[in-house]
Amino acid sequence: MTVLVYAIVYAGGLLFAAASMVRAVRYARLPSHLRWELYPVPHEDAGRVRHGGSYFETTDWWTHRSKYNLAGELRVMVPEMLFLKGLFEFNRKLWYRSFLFHFGLYLLAGTAALLFATALGGLVAPALTAGSVAGLLHILYTASGACGAAMAIAGAAGLLHRRLTSPDLKNYTAPGDLFNLAFFIVTLGVLAGGYLLRGPGAPGAVAMTRGLLTFDTALGVPGVLALGLVLAALLSGYIPLTHMSHFIAKYFTYHNIRWDDLPAARSAEIQRKFAEYLTFRPDWAAPHVGADGHKSWVEIAAASPFAGSGKGARP
Repeated sequence: MTVLVYAIVYAGGLLFAAASMVRAVRYARLPSHLRWELYPVPHEDAGRVRHGGSYFETTDWWTHRSKYNLAGELRVMVPEMLFLKGLFEFNRKLWYRSFLFHFGLYLLAGTAALLFATALGGLVAPALTAGSVAGLLHILYTASGACGAAMAIAGAAGLLHRRLTSPDLKNYTAPGDLFNLAFFIVTLGVLAGGYLLRGPGAPGAVAMTRGLLTFDTALGVPGVLALGLVLAALLSGYIPLTHMSHFIAKYFTYHNIRWDDLPAARSAEIQRKFAEYLTFRPDWAAPHVGADGHKSWVEIAAASPFAGSGKGARP
């Protein structure tokens, strides 16, 4: 059974990495989105950000290169990624549940990374992860794992309850949304229960991680814990195949839509892309657009919006 558990865990991890990469590449290759043009953009000069300005305030701005303010961008990105700042400000009721769920997942991801580092350190340099260091690491990954599991389960349960009971979310709730949250609750519940209920002599978290790294088939994994590991691997591989992969899309939403303010005149790549887009032949159903699948964007944009609309000639 141990070999099967290892194989599924590796397969789940590889599927997660591969599917996430494929999604990211697909998003990156999509046609350029219409920019929001909302200011201030966080990577602008700090002085302009304070009063909501942009580089357009500079005389002959097209002849100057704007300084990229990474610190300003990070001041916006970090609170949004870790604490869901936008949701806190605009939908406080949903934030309480969503924050518990997401921050719990962050803690679990950090726990996994800490266990991997501890197990690898024990294999490569045992002296570095022994004694008081080992005790400190044990406290850290135990606390983060317990808090992460509790927060994620509570948050998922809260989100599931809200989707089942809130009229506001009725039109936005599909069976897949309910299944996804239930999948998280069951997986984390079985994984936590299996670890807490493992019998005396059963391997701990570091020992299991070390066994996974060395493919130690002699290591005995208790049945419930093995089931939890299998479910966790399946969940990991499943996430990037669904709309839960919004953690990838969010980067492009911010950097390619909300914050992309690079002037087209300075980018040969942008000019090339838009020259290509103008040759597209859209077939939108809206009759006022006149996109019949034969005319290019240039022809559509150059045509009178009143032609064939039944509203008569342009006044």
